[in-house]
Amino acid sequence: MKTFQDKVAVITGAGSGFGRAFAQVGARLGMKLVLGDVQRDALDAVLVELRAAGADVEATVCDVSRASDVQALADLAVHRYGAIHVAFNNAGVAGQGGYLWESSEKDWQWVLGVNVMGVANGIRSFVPQMLAQKCACHVVNTASVAGLISPQLLGIYNASKQAVVAMSETLFHDLRVAGADIGVTVLCPAFVPTGIFDSHRNRPAELTEVRQLTPSQIAAQQAGEKAVQSGRLSAADVAELTFEAIRTRRFYLITHPKILPSVELRMQDILAQRDPSDPFSYKPDVAARAP
Repeated sequence: MKTFQDKVAVITGAGSGFGRAFAQVGARLGMKLVLGDVQRDALDAVLVELRAAGADVEATVCDVSRASDVQALADLAVHRYGAIHVAFNNAGVAGQGGYLWESSEKDWQWVLGVNVMGVANGIRSFVPQMLAQKCACHVVNTASVAGLISPQLLGIYNASKQAVVAMSETLFHDLRVAGADIGVTVLCPAFVPTGIFDSHRNRPAELTEVRQLTPSQIAAQQAGEKAVQSGRLSAADVAELTFEAIRTRRFYLITHPKILPSVELRMQDILAQRDPSDPFSYKPDVAARAP
């Protein structure tokens, strides 16, 4: 996809972070936008901002863990604009963190519901429409470098993002077998100043735990907040890189190439069938350490 003028983009998690930045870039490039987010006030703010700038945009509250909400987002795009050309399966949460055995069943349900089923629901709702259009389209799935390495004290998040990488790779192969003109990009950023470690603000009441955090959970939260705020790339920078990946049909988008030695180390561990190395061997200052 070389041009974006008048193309239709659907973006989940559009109220903040990468999703908002995707919407801003898409609007600047003349795209028609359909935005979804679980946080109504944040979504409304983006909608007002983009319309004031002259963008053609619609928005609706969308909990990506609910298949019906994602399908409603797809239906809105088709009803309003007649097509979906680019789908950003972007919504995600960081979860609680901490020692893996201290995570509750509700912790798992929340993070996997958003990070894994959110992407799965997007694929199920957006890709069939793209196939029916028989034109060049693109799917962007937001994963993380945690989809390529396994940082300590982030077990559920790691599992969810490695699932996103696996789904993206499989989607790429499936589309190739189907002969579809649909590109796929799996976005794997490292630490970027976004609200990801404040995602508990949108945790559903039925999946919320009333408990005292353990030392490992506190350590994971503090390290995550510190790391993302120290990130040198902004969400806007990542959005620009992502649109360039769409233009060039680049599959793996690793926005922070300094993480690649850690990815390579993990691959070497697998090939050598040895114990896993510390994923922060090359950057110990950002590792979460439980007291």
